[in-house]
Amino acid sequence: MIILRDISSVTAAISQARREGKTVGFVPTMGFLHQGHLSLVRQARMENDLVVLSIFVNPIQFGVGEDYEEYPRDLDSDSSKAEEAGCDLIFYPTTAEMYPQGYATFVDVERLTENLCGASRPGHFRGVTTVVTKLFNIVKPHRAYFGQKDAQQVLTIQRMVQDLNMAVAVKIMPTVREADGLALSSRNTYLSTAERAAAPILYRSLLAVVAKITNGERDANSLLTYLHDAISAEPLAQIDYISIVDTADIKPVSTIDGPTLIALAVRFGKTRLIDNIIVEV
Repeated sequence: MIILRDISSVTAAISQARREGKTVGFVPTMGFLHQGHLSLVRQARMENDLVVLSIFVNPIQFGVGEDYEEYPRDLDSDSSKAEEAGCDLIFYPTTAEMYPQGYATFVDVERLTENLCGASRPGHFRGVTTVVTKLFNIVKPHRAYFGQKDAQQVLTIQRMVQDLNMAVAVKIMPTVREADGLALSSRNTYLSTAERAAAPILYRSLLAVVAKITNGERDANSLLTYLHDAISAEPLAQIDYISIVDTADIKPVSTIDGPTLIALAVRFGKTRLIDNIIVEV
């Protein structure tokens, strides 16, 4: 496995692989890798000849007062884990490499970014879609792998790829969870012992809502009330949002009908966690 920091070296390596007829699988990350990231690498390894992983804590997707400076970073650990999972190349650029002086171009996806995390974190998705566009142009993957935990992000990237005719298949892989149901996240390391013990209330509540839907409940407002009450019963939980939306435009629905995303963001102390489930009825 090799680690490259400059764009020209990465494009040269990818161009050589493509000339040799190799397929390229790509896993974009911000590093501090956990088993969720590594499951994406392993899937890419199964489906491609060359597996590329990027590690870049993207400053333009963080808002004022968010955790850009504090976001955990550990290249030594990341590179060891990535290599063991089957990665061939890590792209580890500097901010100046990705956004040189005078940088002025951004990518916006409308509608899908207005609600959920888009409402809570203004400008976040513009930062995500811009950096992913740049990474796709640099790595030129045949397939790119994302986890469902970041459902709004993945649906937004899928729309971007479709609208801009990007020649990459976006693969959505299941959320990887701890034994108690907590979705894996690099930010889980921020949680205190008490907050970590409380956090599984998110997935338990989502599963309870799925059970209600399975038993015939279709009224979104009733389900939202249940979710709000269930999570609010945990004293350490501070709700950012709880929403039930369609998977096409991420717009609120009144009735569960067709593919539906049940998504939430909740703070435990200073740590903001997201989780979701997609149901189809």
